[in-house]
Amino acid sequence: MLTRRHVLASAIAAPAILKFSDVHAATTLKISHQFPGGTIDKGDFRDRLSRMFAQEVNKRSKGDIVAEVYPGSSLMKTNAQFAAMRKGALDISLYPLPYAGGELPETNIGLMPGLVSSYDQGLAWKNKPIGKALTDFLADKGIIVLTWVWQAGGVASRARPLVSPDDAKGMKVRGGSREMDMVLQTAGAAVLSVPSNEIYAAMQTGACDAGITSSTSLISFRLEEVSKHLTSGAGQSYWFMLEPLLMSKSIFDALPKNHQDILMSVGTELEAFGRKGAQDDDVEVVKVYEKAGAKVSALDAATVGKWRDIARDTAWKDYTAKTATSAQLMKLAADAA
Repeated sequence: MLTRRHVLASAIAAPAILKFSDVHAATTLKISHQFPGGTIDKGDFRDRLSRMFAQEVNKRSKGDIVAEVYPGSSLMKTNAQFAAMRKGALDISLYPLPYAGGELPETNIGLMPGLVSSYDQGLAWKNKPIGKALTDFLADKGIIVLTWVWQAGGVASRARPLVSPDDAKGMKVRGGSREMDMVLQTAGAAVLSVPSNEIYAAMQTGACDAGITSSTSLISFRLEEVSKHLTSGAGQSYWFMLEPLLMSKSIFDALPKNHQDILMSVGTELEAFGRKGAQDDDVEVVKVYEKAGAKVSALDAATVGKWRDIARDTAWKDYTAKTATSAQLMKLAADAA
């Protein structure tokens, strides 16, 4: 006979049974970024890298890991993504590291004008003391680095070119980090602090005369539509940004070891794709802007040196004095040059 007690006992046991049956359910990870969405074969290489990462971890985990990509800040606003990962509220983001500078000033080492001058130099950080110190610092703050991605940058400007520091006087410029802003201000510019996906609107309205950003963003955000001049960073550049694929440490630590290994190995293997994507866009951006009728200028070693000299006397000193960790990271980065 089915008594009331049996019914209650069954009801109480049901959630436990359901929970047990979910143990082998797929783990779903959400990947957020600010860049335009496309497909795995076409579009902004940072979106493509995110989709390739999702596809490959799903394949290697035999469906145990499902990763969903949310481009164009469609899941959450750009600047909120880093803090969300630290809290475990967001799984993964392809995120420009210095965007976290307001929260963790040490992360501005990821866009220190004149410090990194080539892809070889930047990508070599990973296996040098600077890379270990930076990844250890981020891990302590709740962030895991999955894929190292560096990008060279250039300048799109509305009315006149911004090539040398002398050109900056009187211009309103988006630099991309606190340290880049310091260099621009020393050169006589006013600065505007917005993420790269907001540069177009700022230039369109006249709030910004020039935007410094990666070659890929110069293309993806269609800044050629509001620009008459491009300064290319393809050959030489004082602007190299670290834009890695990052993951919440609390989410990562909760995964089984074999899943962690898959995420790290896929992330590492995609670094070659990231480098090629960035360098291809350094070349492509010139074609895009010339086709739109913009005048293109190139940076030479002497001009990069002028920017570096200003940075060394201002931004580098200011950053080094921030915290003991900043001083350590700056020293290790200089040693890796």
